[in-house]
Amino acid sequence: MDAGSITSSATVQKSFLQRKSSGENLDRFIPNRSAMDFDYAHYMLTTKNGKENPIAASSPSREAYRKHLAETFNMNRSRILAFKNKPPTPADTVLSDCSSVQHAKPVKARRHIPQTSEKTLDAPDLLDDYYLNLLDWGSSNVLAIALGSTVYLWDAADGNTSELVTVDDETGPVTSVKWAPDGRHISIGLNNSDVQLWDTTSNKLLRTMRGCHQSRVGSLDWNNHILTTGGMDGRIVNNDVRIRSHIVETYSGHHQEVCGLKWSASGQHLASGGNDNLVHIWDRSMATQYLHRLEDHTAAVKALAWCPFQSNLLASGGGGGDKCIKFWNAHTGACLNSVDTGSQVCALLWNNNERELLSSHGFSQNQLTLWKYPSMVKMGELTGHTSRVLFMAQSPDGCTVASAAGDETLRFWNVFGSPEVAKAAPKAAAEPFAHLNRIR
Repeated sequence: MDAGSITSSATVQKSFLQRKSSGENLDRFIPNRSAMDFDYAHYMLTTKNGKENPIAASSPSREAYRKHLAETFNMNRSRILAFKNKPPTPADTVLSDCSSVQHAKPVKARRHIPQTSEKTLDAPDLLDDYYLNLLDWGSSNVLAIALGSTVYLWDAADGNTSELVTVDDETGPVTSVKWAPDGRHISIGLNNSDVQLWDTTSNKLLRTMRGCHQSRVGSLDWNNHILTTGGMDGRIVNNDVRIRSHIVETYSGHHQEVCGLKWSASGQHLASGGNDNLVHIWDRSMATQYLHRLEDHTAAVKALAWCPFQSNLLASGGGGGDKCIKFWNAHTGACLNSVDTGSQVCALLWNNNERELLSSHGFSQNQLTLWKYPSMVKMGELTGHTSRVLFMAQSPDGCTVASAAGDETLRFWNVFGSPEVAKAAPKAAAEPFAHLNRIR
């Protein structure tokens, strides 16, 4: 480095030290009118190092004003900016009532989840059989339950109970019930492999469908006019109830009893679960070939539920040797999550209004468990049954759940709360000059 550069550097350093020692405020000035104190600014401009500026104090009134400012500001400030709205310290934030935060983003009150059932009804002769499906709640707000060889209808609107049918010992007991989408017709699976279709408004048997299976029919589900049946023979049959030759498709994939059937909301995919620990996903467009064969469960799979807010999400629950709830991507067949519940999973229901899943269980607590999805944190456990909770059904409004257990009781739970009233969509602002066809 040459001598000229050394001299220049020394000059800059000396100039900086002189400015620093002189007490001159070296802070950068950033204007902020809302935070400025103009009285104090005027005082600082008319004084120098605490002494009077002879040019500024040219009259007695100015002198009096200067002294008043000096007393007010105590002559000990070093900055022109005086922050009137000082940001709160962390301690102040913790101790504050957080009212400003609440106004900015209201916190939704946590829904109360009753831990006890609202109503309990006797269900004598209810079969304690994990592989059957003996409870369903129709769209007309009527609950159907099979007790032994008899199907009863309970009207939720007035609480009246009526008997639909009692089958004879040669064909019974009843092994499954399922309402059609219209809430008027109901299908009944029997122990002798027959399937009956009834009109509940007239209590009339419309038809008996034979030849679907070689043994009892334990699972049923509807897809518009297609009634899908699952039997102990491992077969799944699609029946078109409008035509005489009702069998239109047969799915072969299970080699033991089919105990769970559930069509997706779109009617495009069917999920089936069996005593062979398998879950199959079938696509209507692929004829009789399954789309996915899911082998992760280690016990029978009866509990199946398609997610109402994510169409390709399927939940399945395993029996006593598995105890897990698993979540599947129906498009890819991938297992998204698996949760060990600690007990036999008998049934699954999604909340239609919140991202929640309800499961019913067997030994040892025989409880219903409400889970938050997707975290799968337990939100509550509903107890009262003294035997495994084999069946669950959801009311048409999505609020109430009915559960039936091996203790021969039918319980009603207000677990999903009341659905929120949908807010009216805001009206779109009218386009300017909308009444004119053309603007020149």
